[in-house]
Amino acid sequence: MKYTVKRIHIMYSVLVFCTLLFACKEEVKPPVPKPSGAYREVKTIAHNGVKVDVVIDKPEQNEVDVMLLYHGTVGEDSKILEAAQNTLDGFKRILNRKDMMLVSVAYPEENLLFGDNLAFAEAALLWLRQDAEKELGIKVGKVFLAGHSQGGYLVTRLNTMHETDGVIANGPGPLNLIYRCELEESGKIASGKVCTLLRNTYGTTTANPNAYRLRSLLNFSSGFKSDILFVQGMDDSPIQMYSWPVFKDNVLKCSNCRERKILELPGFGHQALFESVEAKDSFNAFIGRR
Repeated sequence: MKYTVKRIHIMYSVLVFCTLLFACKEEVKPPVPKPSGAYREVKTIAHNGVKVDVVIDKPEQNEVDVMLLYHGTVGEDSKILEAAQNTLDGFKRILNRKDMMLVSVAYPEENLLFGDNLAFAEAALLWLRQDAEKELGIKVGKVFLAGHSQGGYLVTRLNTMHETDGVIANGPGPLNLIYRCELEESGKIASGKVCTLLRNTYGTTTANPNAYRLRSLLNFSSGFKSDILFVQGMDDSPIQMYSWPVFKDNVLKCSNCRERKILELPGFGHQALFESVEAKDSFNAFIGRR
C-alpha cells in the first residue's frame, strides 16, 4: 500500500513537472518574422508616447533611403488615412527612383489648434530615425521630408528642428494666419475650422495678433538645418499669393539656412509639383544631388 501511494506521488510529481515545462515553453514564442520584399501596409507607430498612423510603401530592398511624406489639409480625422494614401501615390508617381521607401504620415487635424499637430509629424520622423530599423527589419540610409500644402508647412517647420538629407515643400501654408483669419472675421470669405478654433482660443486677430503670427509659416522662414526646395504655383489661391512674395524674400535673405531653392511656376496652381514636368524634374534632381 505504501509502495503504491509512493509510486502515485512520484508519477503525479512528474506529470506536474512536465505540464509546467511545456507551459513555460509555450510562453516563449518565436519572434514574428518581418515582412520581406516589397509591400504596402498601414502601421500605428509610437515615439515618446505619441502615436500616429503611417502608410509604408517598401521596395524589394532592405537597405533603403526613405522619404517621409505629409498630406495637405482635410479637416476631419476620418479622412486623414485616405489623404496619406493619396499623398503617397502622388509622390510615388513623380519619383523616378523605385528603390526608395515611402512613409506617409496620417497626422491628425481635428480639434487641434493649427500647428499643434507638429508633435505627431515630429514623432514620425523620430520613430524613423530611432525605431524603424528594428521594427521593420530594414537599414535606413538617407532621409528626406516632403509635404504638400499643410504638409509643406509641417516639413518646413521640421527643417528648423531636425537635420535630414533634404526637404521638399509644395505650396506650403498657411503663410499668414493673421491675413487669412482677418478675412474670415470681416466676412470677406467663409469661416473655416482653423480660424474659428484659433479665435475661440485666443480672440480675434485684432485683439491678439501675435498668437496668429507665431503659428504662421512666415514665422518659420529661417534656421533651416537642411537643404530645401520650395515649389509654388503662381496661380495658387489669392490668400496664398498675398503673402508668398514676403515669405520668398525672407527665405532668400536667411543668413543661418542651408541651401534654399525656390521654383515658381506660372500657369500652375496649388498642385504644381504634381502637374508640372519642370517641377517633377527639379524634384528628382534635388533628391539625386544629395
